[in-house]
Order: sequence, then structure tokens, then C-alpha cells
Amino acid sequence: MARLDLLVTGGDVVDGTGSPSRPTDVGVRDGRLVLLPPGSRTSAAEVIDATGLVVTPGFIDVHTHSDLLAGDDEQREVLRRAPLLQGVTTEICGNCGISPFPVPPQRTEPVRELIAATFGPPASAYGSFGEFADAQGVARRNHLAALVGHGTLRAAVVGFAQRRATPAEIQSMCDLLDGALAAGAAGLSTGLIYSPGVNAGTDEVIALARVAAAHGKPYVTHLRDEMSQVESALEEAIEIATAAGSALQVSHHKTAGRRAWGATVRTLARLEQARADGLDVTCDVYPYTAGSTALHAMLPPWLIADGVPAMLAAAAAEPAVRDRIRHDLAAGVPGWENTVGNGGWDLIRVASASNNPDAQGHTIADLAAARGVDPVDYACELLAAEHGDVTILSHSMHEDDVRRVLASPLTMLCSDGVPKGGRPHPRWAGSFTRVLGHYVRDVGLLDLAGAVHKMTGMPAARFGLRDRGLLADGYAADLVVLDPQTVADGATYDDPLAPPQGVRCVLVGGRVVVDGGAVTDARPGRVLAVPDRQRAVPGPR
Repeated sequence: MARLDLLVTGGDVVDGTGSPSRPTDVGVRDGRLVLLPPGSRTSAAEVIDATGLVVTPGFIDVHTHSDLLAGDDEQREVLRRAPLLQGVTTEICGNCGISPFPVPPQRTEPVRELIAATFGPPASAYGSFGEFADAQGVARRNHLAALVGHGTLRAAVVGFAQRRATPAEIQSMCDLLDGALAAGAAGLSTGLIYSPGVNAGTDEVIALARVAAAHGKPYVTHLRDEMSQVESALEEAIEIATAAGSALQVSHHKTAGRRAWGATVRTLARLEQARADGLDVTCDVYPYTAGSTALHAMLPPWLIADGVPAMLAAAAAEPAVRDRIRHDLAAGVPGWENTVGNGGWDLIRVASASNNPDAQGHTIADLAAARGVDPVDYACELLAAEHGDVTILSHSMHEDDVRRVLASPLTMLCSDGVPKGGRPHPRWAGSFTRVLGHYVRDVGLLDLAGAVHKMTGMPAARFGLRDRGLLADGYAADLVVLDPQTVADGATYDDPLAPPQGVRCVLVGGRVVVDGGAVTDARPGRVLAVPDRQRAVPGPR
């Protein structure tokens, strides 16, 4: 046999299929895997001794927002390293309806507003999937596959207006989506609690999901409500996918807010019934009881109807606007997930506010009380001071629901990572190692092979990553070497970027990107173009 570029020897392979581990040597040649009998002693330019360790495929994080992590300063470099250190070799980005493409040149400003208010400046927008892929350059250490955001399409075509799209506008959105999917985007995403996606009717989303189905790519949705109305929101998602003939991926499935605790018993049963009825449906989850999003998403959607600058001006200067916000938080708004109304400002903690670092780590309720003001007044003033760029944590879920979703055979793993400074959610740096250490080894909720399948083979199949997700001959040489006895998350809410333990080595494209827990200078990552798959059969109109 010709000499290998690298050989991982002495380890037990967990191959990503869900099958039990087995002793196998894993070789790499020209960026591809070569599986060998244990103790093969095949000649290799580099040898990694994995005795007593486990070798797995590289982990695939099915829900991140790292496509919107722009800039090259030191803080952003630290953020980029966090997923690598826990073994994530591929990320699916463009989730929750927000992607930086495809944006017609004359409509970049509304999309930049959307991105900047949610993920902070600098906010880049690209005309096409190809432009987005080219812009990543040679700077990446791991791979990206990118969804097309419905919110981006709507911002580009309709703006933030609170109205239904016209047939011509829906067609324009479908045309933009079709071009991006044909070029290699991985699917369609929606964020139906966020503006401008919250303004869309079910018929609009069905039309777009039909385009995804025609390319054999999934409809991926942050449901219209994940709290007290989660069950009706799930029915809408099932209706959309069934009518469109598309596969359905329910993002970061949860039942949040005390009124919804325990509802995963019913939502998971509904997903299982839909699958039994013939719908290709799966979901994902992050292993924490807190979520994270933009502060402006806590406020009623009418506030952003005229765009982000108008929202900030009105919230900062008009007492009547704040009074209306208070009324709607107490009474609710039809079709809007009211996080504060379902929980309270005492559960909303500031994660990132670059101009007000002393606010980070504290709840809106406590910050307002310390200043002797109403929480709505404080939230509006903070948004104005930060130009809309405030990220929060929402402590709103129950551990029993998290475990129930994580254990479901329909579920794969995600971080929903929002890579921002301050005190970001620890899920960005800890999700995968938390599952392997806490939920596999310590709690016994999952076995190792099953957990690895949720992180590798299952997401690769869902998103059409044909040569990834498994340790098999000829597959891309993305892999992780870890110690199952010591692997653990280090990230906490107080120290959210603390590195994990037990991940010894990570390879991307056959090159070592993590060695002994340290990130190397290798940058083999790229944006993956996902080809069309067998065309789905459209559902009834």
C-alpha cells in the first residue's frame, strides 16, 4: 500500500452509523479516509497514537450563526476557535431565517439592518451564494454549509412592512431562493418569531418550501412559537412541509416558558406520528435550559415595521411607544411569541452589549431596578445605546424537556451558536462535549455510539453532505480523537468560552486543526456546495 499522509492507530472507531465501537486504524491519503485493520503498521508521514481513545467522524453542528461572524480582531478569532476545540468540523449556518445572501444590490440596506441588529456590525451582504463562498477566502479552519434565510429574502423584497407579500413579491423571493439552492445552498430556513419573517403567511412559506423540495433540500424552521402556542406552531410547520413536499427540520426544538413545560411529551409524539404518516421530519436540540437571541426580539414586531433605525428612534424618544410595548407584553399580540409575557424580565439576562459591559451577566429586571426605572424603559434605552445590537439569554426551559428531546431518535445535536463577545451562551463552546461528558458518561441518557450518530451520520444525511459524517473508505478526512473518560464541557454561563476537556485531536480535510487541545495554524475549511438531490414529489396544493 502507498504511504499514508497520516495514520491514527490504536483507537476504537465509533463510525457515525450508530454501530458499536470497534478497534480500527484510520489512515488519511490526499484528504480522504482509508480504514485499516488494527495494528496495520502501514507507513505514514505522521502517526497519532490513539491507544485508549475513541476516533469519530468530525462533528456536524446543524444550527449555527457563524456565517455572520465578520471581522478579524482577536476577540472574533477566539470565538472562531470555540467549535473546533470541541470537535466541530462542519457547521450548518444561515439558520432562523437570516443569511447574508442572496441580496440584490439595490436592496442591501434592509438586509444589513437585519443582520446588524441581530448579530452586530460589521454586517456584510452578498448578491449570491457564490459571492458568499468566495468571501470566506482561505481564513476558515472548519467547513460551512449554508441555508438561505427567509427573513433575508423578505427584507430584500418586501422590507419590514407588516403585511402579506403580493404574488409578485413571493415569486421574486422564490426566484432568489431557486438560484441560491441551484448554486449549492443547503436548504431554506425560517425564523417565524422574528421580523420580518413574522409578517409572512403560511401560504408564502409553502411557496418557498416548494422551491426547496424541487431541489431535494429541507425546510428548516424556527417555529412561529416555542412557548405557550408551540403545538399550533408545530402544526403549521407540518402543514407547510406536507403541502410543499419538502423534508422538515424543526430547529432547536423546545417548549419554553412555564406554561409549556412538559409539552415535549406531545410535540415529540406529533413528530413521530407525522413521520409514520410519511413526512420526512427530524429536529435538533442544544443541551441547555437557556436560549439566546436578540433583545429586540423580546419586543412586539410592530416596533420594527419601518426598519431598525426607525425602531430605535421610536423606542428611545416616544413615551407612547413604550406604553404600547408594556400593554402588548401584558396582553399579547396575535401571532407573536411573547417571551417576556410568558416568563418575565427576571429571566432575560444581557449577554452582549459592547458599549455597556457592566450590564453583561445581569437580568433586565435587576438592571432596571438598580436605576429605579421600568424594565421596558431600560430595555429601550439599552437598545438605543447599543444601536440595536444587544444579545440576551432567556432562562426559560425545563431540564426534563431538554432530556426528552435529546433522547428522541428524531433528534440531532446543535449549538445554535451566536458567536458574539461579552458573555455569550456557553452552548457555542460546550454543546458537543457537554453531551458526550454529561449526558452520555455521567447521566447515561444516551450511549456513545448513539450520541455520535446524532452529531455525524444523521446530520450529514439530513443536509446532503454526501462524503461526510461517517468513518468509511473514501470519505472526507474530518475526524475527532477524544478520551471518553475525560471529555467534558468547560464553558459555563459565567465563563462561556472556557475550553472543553478530553478532545485530543481534530482533523479537517486530513489536516490537524486541533492538536493536544491547542488550535493550529492550518486553515483547510471551505464553504461546501450541496448538490441537488432526487427531486421530491410535491404535496397537494
